[in-house]
Amino acid sequence: MHPINEIVNEHPHTGYQLAEHKAARYLSSLHNQMKSKSSVTALMADIREWKKKHIRRFSVLSLWSPGKKKPDTQDYYRYIQWLNYTGKLDDYLDRSVSYIYMRDLGKAPDSPDTQNRIKRTIADLHRHLLKSARSGAGEEPDFMNLAGVYRWAQKEGVEAAVIWVIAKLRSVAAHIPEGMNAEHAQRKLIKIIVGVILHAIEEMDDNVIPEERSRTLDEAIRLGYSYGLTYPFVDDLLDSQILTVPEKEQYSELIRSALLTGVVPVLGDWSGANMELIKYIHSELSEAFEYIKQQQRPETQHSFFGQSYVFFQAQDFDRVKVLTRGDYTNEDLYIPVILKSSSSRLIARSVISAPADEGFEERTFFFGLYNQLADDFADMAQDMSDEAVTPYTYYLRYHKQRPDLINPYELYWAVISNLIHSVYHSDAKAREVILDRAINGLKRYKERAGTDKYNETMGIFAAGHPVFNGLIQIMVRKADDVDFFDKLLRDQMIEHLKKDAREQKEFFATFKSVRSLINDELLFTKPQELPAMKEQLIDAANYSLEGDGKRVRPILTWVMGVKEYGLDPAAIIPLLRSLEYMHTASLIFDDLPSQDNASTRRGRMTLHELHSSAVAELTGLYLIQKAIGEQASLNRFKAETVLALIRYSARKAEDMCMGQAMDLDAKGKILTLEQLNNVCFYKTGVAFEACLVMPAMLAEVSNAEIGALKRIAYHMGIAFQIKDDLLDVEGDKDVLGKPVGNDAVNNNSNFVSILGQEGASKEMWDHYCKATEALREIPRNITFLKHLMNYVVNRER
Repeated sequence: MHPINEIVNEHPHTGYQLAEHKAARYLSSLHNQMKSKSSVTALMADIREWKKKHIRRFSVLSLWSPGKKKPDTQDYYRYIQWLNYTGKLDDYLDRSVSYIYMRDLGKAPDSPDTQNRIKRTIADLHRHLLKSARSGAGEEPDFMNLAGVYRWAQKEGVEAAVIWVIAKLRSVAAHIPEGMNAEHAQRKLIKIIVGVILHAIEEMDDNVIPEERSRTLDEAIRLGYSYGLTYPFVDDLLDSQILTVPEKEQYSELIRSALLTGVVPVLGDWSGANMELIKYIHSELSEAFEYIKQQQRPETQHSFFGQSYVFFQAQDFDRVKVLTRGDYTNEDLYIPVILKSSSSRLIARSVISAPADEGFEERTFFFGLYNQLADDFADMAQDMSDEAVTPYTYYLRYHKQRPDLINPYELYWAVISNLIHSVYHSDAKAREVILDRAINGLKRYKERAGTDKYNETMGIFAAGHPVFNGLIQIMVRKADDVDFFDKLLRDQMIEHLKKDAREQKEFFATFKSVRSLINDELLFTKPQELPAMKEQLIDAANYSLEGDGKRVRPILTWVMGVKEYGLDPAAIIPLLRSLEYMHTASLIFDDLPSQDNASTRRGRMTLHELHSSAVAELTGLYLIQKAIGEQASLNRFKAETVLALIRYSARKAEDMCMGQAMDLDAKGKILTLEQLNNVCFYKTGVAFEACLVMPAMLAEVSNAEIGALKRIAYHMGIAFQIKDDLLDVEGDKDVLGKPVGNDAVNNNSNFVSILGQEGASKEMWDHYCKATEALREIPRNITFLKHLMNYVVNRER
């Protein structure tokens, strides 16, 4: 057989035809093995040998073994600890890592180099899992939270790439339309990025210098995203019902033209409900396409586009099939599946311009169908519901009328036999891993579908080989130690993404409802026969309070006080008013000509522009006095507690004044990072601290918890200010509600002027991580704070 690279180096149309011929020969070979039953005979012997390790003999002594009960795999940390306690962790990691090397990296498990790499990976994973299991029970794993990912980025020197990809992933998530599975799309995109990173790591020499390793990983992250973006915005979009039939045809032609010519066509005429979505996708895919093209070496670029064309065409041929049509041939059903399943992983390697690897292409070509048939079996029920054509759904619909149809379940076992004996040359490790995976897939399907549905399914697909099927079902019922780490990660990631989406929705709902509550409580009423000057002060104060403020500080106080500490909502209303009055007063003073000289704030004219500096100054003082009065009216709490709170508030007000003085004194000066952190904390972090600490004081929590809250506030406040500095350079005036570039005009030192945009972004994310780490010290799961910190670093205003 010709290597796939030789095939795709032809003209794309010719290359696809040659790839089809190769796939047809593979299908014919498998079909012949099925008809001769040679694959079943070989597999019976394989399974009998394999089961020696997986069927435990019953022992009376086991009844008296105290042991730990096997926990549900949803309990990630307890499951890892159980594997270690029972001595199963190393075998679990061995089969899991070996499978990834075979499936994703196309490696032969009998290669000494591969064996050494697998052993090193297992040892690293073992240390990491046990460390995280001991320290992180009850928390999401590091790889599933932004702080954990960023700490890895710092270790590898790829902070800029990770900051970039986090922003990109958030943007993609925000643009996944209803009718597509957002969690599924994000998971696949992340999986592709990780896959490309793994390929890049495998290609690096052990002695590579740190700078080169960082450069390679940076490039791999960006390439992984650029390639992975095609999954949600090409495959999933075209598979969905979002676009109309004419739109799908027009969109497919755009993709096909880009792959054939190497140039992204202009979008052209597009109208209708999907216009904005298509504009966004076209822009993102164009940027991704150009990045991949720029990173390709001239000698590999043709191969990359050729493989991509094979993948897209195979997907496109598969996509247009309809389950109502009963005359598809076996070749119609299987050849596109063979091509798309192998091409997807070949692209993941070619996208990094990796050199030829002896045997990789052939192993990947043969392995793809195994993985695709396993995935299609697992998704069979959903595919039937969606009327999607796969070998399984088509066989279910037509097998009684079409005896010529290849049974995909029998073909799956023929693929397994071919892999074990022809591709991996009867290697014991390959046999172990492949059969582990096959039995695990059946176990998972049975658990998900239920015994009755599973038996019904087996009655249709496995009826042709009763003896062989009987042996398989014994393995499904009795075989142990066939689960895999990547499946654990997949389940955890899906659950994490769903949970995160629910929490984020709840966060913004809480933000909106509490903001509305606070807005209703802020404005001052004017009693009858009010002196004219006081009326002017109240009008000026109300003008400032009516602006489009985010109300982050009092919202945070309400959530901490009511949701976390169980305080009476009505009892803390004076505290909420107090915090917003103090904050608004500080903004009035900040905007004065003698200070920042701002002309707009919260989307409207600043107070001194509307009236005068004198009126603005007096209004600020008026708001501060009203804030003190509100704190003194916290009459549902102990008097000594309220008195302590007022003293604390006075100290924080002093600190904020000092912070503003430090900021003014710094004008025209080049500050050190330490000096800037101090200015920033006293200007911004102090207010965050008060919002966290004051409700904690009213709830009389421990000093240790208050200490952790102060550390959170310190780092979150600095992160907030850095984001403000970044928005002052790169933000949108209409979104921000105030002019951009003020700091440069006023010659103010800030994080961007000292560190540059990239350096400021890194500093912000480092403080985000430190705030997240401090949050873990608090003996309660405060999801609102977690999402508030995400909001702080990802906001657009």
